[in-house]
Amino acid sequence: MTSIGARCHELRINDVDNSWRIMYRIDEDAIVILEVFAKKTGKTPVNIIDMCKQRLRNYDSE
Repeated sequence: MTSIGARCHELRINDVDNSWRIMYRIDEDAIVILEVFAKKTGKTPVNIIDMCKQRLRNYDSE
């Protein structure tokens, strides 16, 4: 998911009722989970992408 940042990925899990997404980034020493949500449209909502970017900024600043 280059729209979020480098080394960011989306894991897709299809369930009977929902299509789940886990947004994460792979660091050298950790896997950072950014968001887990049920996807209801064909495109990832902008607010989810923005929230993931903000969480990465907060994580990287610590």
